[in-house]
Amino acid sequence: MTQKPLTIAIAIPPQAQSLDISGPLAAFREADRQMETQNLYDVRLISTVKSKTIELDGMTIIAQSSIYEADFPIDTLIVAGTHRYEQALDMIDFRQWLQRRVSKIRRYGSVCTGAFFLGAAGLLDGKKVTTHWQQAAELAKHYAEADVHYDDIFVQDGALCSSAGITAGIDLSLKLIEDDYGRALALKTARQLVVFLRRPGGQSQFSAHLAAQVAEESTIQSVQQWVLHNLNADLSLPVLADKAAMSVRNFSRVFRNETEMTPADFVELARIDAARRLLEDSDTPLKRVASRCGFTNVDLMRRAFLRRSGIKPSDYRRRFSRSAII
Repeated sequence: MTQKPLTIAIAIPPQAQSLDISGPLAAFREADRQMETQNLYDVRLISTVKSKTIELDGMTIIAQSSIYEADFPIDTLIVAGTHRYEQALDMIDFRQWLQRRVSKIRRYGSVCTGAFFLGAAGLLDGKKVTTHWQQAAELAKHYAEADVHYDDIFVQDGALCSSAGITAGIDLSLKLIEDDYGRALALKTARQLVVFLRRPGGQSQFSAHLAAQVAEESTIQSVQQWVLHNLNADLSLPVLADKAAMSVRNFSRVFRNETEMTPADFVELARIDAARRLLEDSDTPLKRVASRCGFTNVDLMRRAFLRRSGIKPSDYRRRFSRSAII
């Protein structure tokens, strides 16, 4: 018996981010194309205003329907993000529509600042949620009953699923595809989209290489680059301060001001990033991975992984190694 396609509805606020829409749309439709004999998803775009013609950042799209038209069955509802997320409290009709529809669907969520619209509808209370790192503190301030995860790529809490900014919506969509139809289809979809099915939801929105681009002070950047190329060296605070020709106290202050993290946090992040790549791309024993990346033993590496990613190195390799996706 042929299974009825699951309806994915993407609700689009005014001036939404185009990738918040096109990323999930491409993922679900590509999954559908991978199954030649069965339609898996019916993806529909829904306008949150009366007009179905929607102005985005740099383009105009036409939605199939709007919240003012007759309801249709929805399996999964995703609210796209927008830089005008402050309008969430003013869009009373959309807020009431969300409250009414979410009570009747299997799964709902958001990409990036779409979480603010769910919050305005009271749908984040007591729930784990994430958003773009730049707006996470503001989300937590406005919706104090929500458990905001500042750094996760995506978060699932029961029926609620939310992702960080922009391209993280693709990561979330691949996870939902895996939940619906299995890992094999999610892997095929990821391959066709030329993206990696490797980022667990608890993984940081930041990489060490990205963090190393944040600092404006050239001295701090130089130290960061030296760390990235010398992970198994002594990277203690006094050594790094000496590299910067600063006192320990001044180096710590400048580093935190420039990067919004401590030197120790950056070192740990850099070592975890390097370990991830080795775990993904090689069968190097865990003891040697730990040594090459600057961890004094496997247990320290394991604890760092659990702290940053919520997953043990051995489990990470099992799930995200290159051999696991061939």
